[in-house]
Amino acid sequence: MPMTSVWEVMKLNLPVPVEKAFKQLESCGFCGYLVGGCVRDYLLATPPTDFDMTTDATPAEIIACFAGCRVVETGIRHGTVTVVIEEMAIEITTHRIEGEYSDSRHPDAVTFTRNLADDLARRDFTINAMAYHPQKGLIDLYGGAADLKKKIIRGVGDPHQRMAEDALRMLRGLRFGAVLGFALEAETGTAIRQNCGQLRHISAERIATELNKLICGKNAKAIILEETAVLGVVIPELLPAKNFDQMNPHHCYDVLTHTAVAMETLAPVPRLRWAMLFHDLGKPQTFTRDDAGVGHFKGHSKVSEAMARQRLTDLRISKNTVDQVCLLVKYHDTLIEADKTSVKRWLNRLTEPLFRDLIAIKRGDNLAQAPEYHGRLASLERLAALLDQVIAEKACFALKDLAVNGNDLIGLGIENGAEIGRILKQLLEGVIEEAYQNKKDILIEKAKEMHRC
Repeated sequence: MPMTSVWEVMKLNLPVPVEKAFKQLESCGFCGYLVGGCVRDYLLATPPTDFDMTTDATPAEIIACFAGCRVVETGIRHGTVTVVIEEMAIEITTHRIEGEYSDSRHPDAVTFTRNLADDLARRDFTINAMAYHPQKGLIDLYGGAADLKKKIIRGVGDPHQRMAEDALRMLRGLRFGAVLGFALEAETGTAIRQNCGQLRHISAERIATELNKLICGKNAKAIILEETAVLGVVIPELLPAKNFDQMNPHHCYDVLTHTAVAMETLAPVPRLRWAMLFHDLGKPQTFTRDDAGVGHFKGHSKVSEAMARQRLTDLRISKNTVDQVCLLVKYHDTLIEADKTSVKRWLNRLTEPLFRDLIAIKRGDNLAQAPEYHGRLASLERLAALLDQVIAEKACFALKDLAVNGNDLIGLGIENGAEIGRILKQLLEGVIEEAYQNKKDILIEKAKEMHRC
């Protein structure tokens, strides 16, 4: 599709609030431009989710211009205000020039300018350094549109300077490569690898935000395998896994390649991708060889789980996500019998969503092993079918599903809390084992027997 037709489509499909923002700025004597990710997304025929603008108006002039709208001073020190038009939040930032970056993250000083070219020159990558105006069209001073066509990530101007200024740009570059399926331009890749040590100066929260997107990218496997040294600065557990020969007939890949291949089988959900990323990282620490020279990794799940908990906690990932990831890592190689009782036990242990995740992890793990050992897939399919059956039957597998509760036992004169808990747990065990039905009258009688014992 010719570039002009892309922009004709873009012009026709600008959201009404964005059109109003353009017109409002013009009515006040200023000029605004869409900039950054939304421009890139339009060129890629991907509907933008966020709309950022840059303008020759100062922050005070922007606020005055949009006096009739809700305006939030989100980053007023750096020239950014958020204008809410018809419930759409649009970030509008004054054109700016940035000074030195002494902390490898933030400019020491920001100078506002009326010149759009000055603003575009400070941006990270060419594909993010394009601007658009409905009448003026695409402003592309650094060949961003061409780089989109070539599917490369290239720094604006001198990539070494760009990366040295703001270390987070290095992870952003890898993230764009993973999400878009693009390759790093040679000099930009070199700049990232040479400066990656500066990532240690970046806050854990910002690193986690980039990594969550990176590991869910369609090209995550290639980035993990090609840029292990860079990622190893923020996830050092990856480094020993690189080229680690498993020396086991079940495996046709080294540990890290197996990990990356397995990740690619999963839905792009952070907890799934994190679990698969860490599931085997404990193998280098637990590696042993038997008399025949075959490699073994006894206890690697426990070591991998501990690694995942420590690293994800350090990255300030939410505790709920960390706990879920660690459960998946812990049980990823545990044998699960394909029968209904076993399914109910695992549902009680994990909940339905997490048990489905575990099956997906096991399936991906097996798919990334040597083809002749893919026999577990049929068993996993049976397990998934049984899970569907148990859920469809509304089978009891949790205390909340029991036909009796603590109040019922209190009604029987059982007042000790620990005793009530013990009996309820024992009743649930019997129902899961199908020793008796989940009916109130039956469970009441069983509870009486258990209490007398």
